[in-house]
Amino acid sequence: MTTKPKIYIAGHRGMVGSAIIRTLQAQGYTNFITRTHAELDLINQAAVKDFFESEKPDQVYLAAAKVGGIHANNTYPAEFIYSNLMVQANVIDAAFNNGVKKLLFLGSSCIYPKLVKQPMSEDALLTGTLEPTNEPYAVAKIAGIKLCESYNRQYGESHGVDYRSVMPTNLYGEGDNYHPENSHVIPAMIRRFHEAKVNGVPSISIWGTGTPRREFLYVDDMAAAAVHVMNLDKSIYDEHTQPMLSHINVGIGHDLTIAELAKTISKVIGYEGQIEFDSTKPDGTPRKLMDSTRLNNLGWQAKINLQDGLALTYNDFLKTNR
Repeated sequence: MTTKPKIYIAGHRGMVGSAIIRTLQAQGYTNFITRTHAELDLINQAAVKDFFESEKPDQVYLAAAKVGGIHANNTYPAEFIYSNLMVQANVIDAAFNNGVKKLLFLGSSCIYPKLVKQPMSEDALLTGTLEPTNEPYAVAKIAGIKLCESYNRQYGESHGVDYRSVMPTNLYGEGDNYHPENSHVIPAMIRRFHEAKVNGVPSISIWGTGTPRREFLYVDDMAAAAVHVMNLDKSIYDEHTQPMLSHINVGIGHDLTIAELAKTISKVIGYEGQIEFDSTKPDGTPRKLMDSTRLNNLGWQAKINLQDGLALTYNDFLKTNR
């Protein structure tokens, strides 16, 4: 193909969206459409409709979302469910109504039940109760998957619609949110360990028992997987998915405890104080490890290990938090 597609990246300033642009640029794509939140509020249905009618993109990466850790999810449940439902519904429907054939929706591993069998395979979706602390966000993400599947089922043959979904495990990396309260576990720990090192604080207390296990994927690996899935030949994608079970897990394939993570981060940062755990605070899900067999069978594997990824992320923190 000589003409590169016109690609809209929703959420291009976020950690995942900016990584997708880096990945696409490295592969020779140049024709991008982006809008900041100030330029286009994706919750505003009329504004989204007007944007798609005027820009007419060929492809859409839907990486825009309201995200946060346990604290943020617990504190703002109404905002998390409303914002994410509206953004997904507005973008996916406007894409369809303006002839977009290819769209990739980015979800989250929290779509799976709290006590799901590990590692979590795609067919575990909707088989049990969700983790209460992030249920509103998870419900919105499940709705996003079902929006994509429903448009495919109704308009796939008649309009050539091919909307796909990827579910990343816990992500971290360049462009992360290092806010002390509204951030995820790795950026929150990086900030806390760095500040403790700088200020000579003798010990750090981490929420929970330290025993939950988590899988972490560097964001540029996630972006590479997203582009890989978007560009898979439809016959190959269809061969590995089902019309009502079409999402694809994206993970690195192994996990570690929060305590092990804390030790690794302290080593990368050079913090030599004590690490303590506050068992009065919630742990969240006991374990979250993705079964990424489906994606591996489609020809993709993660490349960046945790130690290297944390070093890159700490450098990013130092650049952006002077």
